[in-house]
Amino acid sequence: GPYPATSDARTTSVGSLAIDRFLRPVSYQNLSQAVLPPELRDTSANDGVPRLRDGTLTLG
Repeated sequence: GPYPATSDARTTSVGSLAIDRFLRPVSYQNLSQAVLPPELRDTSANDGVPRLRDGTLTLG
């Protein structure tokens, strides 16, 4: 995978800007409940995690 290092003199290999270069977005849209992480499953409704579902914000 990518390493947060660089030989480019215009950038740095440490700090938040270096981390931003190597982040990748992860989407859980349209996944079945079985493959979702436990904290994102519908069965975890009382865990205190805020969720945005169909434009409605709910607190678990």
